[in-house]
Amino acid sequence: MTDNAAEPLVSPVNSHNEWDPLEEIIVGRLEGATMPSNHPVVACNVPPWVARLQGLAAGFKYPRMMIETAQRELDQFIALLESLGITVKRPDAVDHRKRFATPDWSSRGFCNACPRDSLLVIGDEIIETPMAWPCRYFETHSYRAILKDYFRRGARWTAAPKPQLTDALFEADFRIPEAGEPMRYILTEFEPVFDAADFVRAGRDLFVTRSNVTNLMGIDWLRRHLGPGYRIHEIESRCRTPMHIDTTFLLLAPGKVLVNPEYIDVDRLPDILGSWDILIAPEPDPIDERLLKITSMCGKWLSMNILMIDDKRVIAERHHTEMLRALERWGFEPIPCDLLHYAPFGGSFHCATLDIRRRGTLESYFP
Repeated sequence: MTDNAAEPLVSPVNSHNEWDPLEEIIVGRLEGATMPSNHPVVACNVPPWVARLQGLAAGFKYPRMMIETAQRELDQFIALLESLGITVKRPDAVDHRKRFATPDWSSRGFCNACPRDSLLVIGDEIIETPMAWPCRYFETHSYRAILKDYFRRGARWTAAPKPQLTDALFEADFRIPEAGEPMRYILTEFEPVFDAADFVRAGRDLFVTRSNVTNLMGIDWLRRHLGPGYRIHEIESRCRTPMHIDTTFLLLAPGKVLVNPEYIDVDRLPDILGSWDILIAPEPDPIDERLLKITSMCGKWLSMNILMIDDKRVIAERHHTEMLRALERWGFEPIPCDLLHYAPFGGSFHCATLDIRRRGTLESYFP
């Protein structure tokens, strides 16, 4: 017989914002990483010469030297998180070079270095996102053991509609808009797609950038899914190749938001931010390593890709000394760490992680 008096399950997933005290986190993997597929939605966010190089290397495994250097930094980052008392979970190792197919197309994979892209945590719910890159179509499968464990222990587990990713989703003759031209995106509104990394959370309010991996239909899907208890506000970006909000606009603590002065016009931010401190990110320290400049999948503003441990302590890249100094001036306690060589795999501290449990409750930080 079923014991109806059994204790209710308490979800191991509980994260409402970017700054409550961090207790559990998922950190990505580098094993099996494969150069992303040669597809217009992949190529549209990098300079043409980089796109040509990527196209030639597509489907091949990343060079061992690149993986080993990034892995050493990743291991140190994980050790730092654990030394701070944070539980670290890891996805399964996967051979991303294996080819897969739908009735409409086939592709090889990419990597599972950045759980922030494919999974979105809203309270006790974890959502698999409908990603626009074909090479990332089955990326969440490497997290399924973790997701099933969380579900059995009481978490809510949702998957957004799996996109078809046919040619109808992509503008056939897409060209990156020049400065001063009206903004345009490679995505049509054929179906909802979005990456979780285009959203940041402040309790009942979320902020999003429309991008070359997140369309209006994707934003509307999440808005309807979350219902009237949440509000989603769009952040207007001046970036000509937008992809992911966490090098543009990052919430640090109640009343404090970090913005990219190149991409954000502070006079055009949503009105609800009027009482918040708008912290202007300093110019990033230059990267002199030639190979890293060629292979990085991210722009120079990866200096903003930091991880809040709580509303004071923050892990930031050791190389970016100007950012470390700025964080101190703003009243935070930066913890320097190395992750510079993770950039060829898609990001830095914020991208490489997914906060699963932060000690806090759902609140509203705005009127």
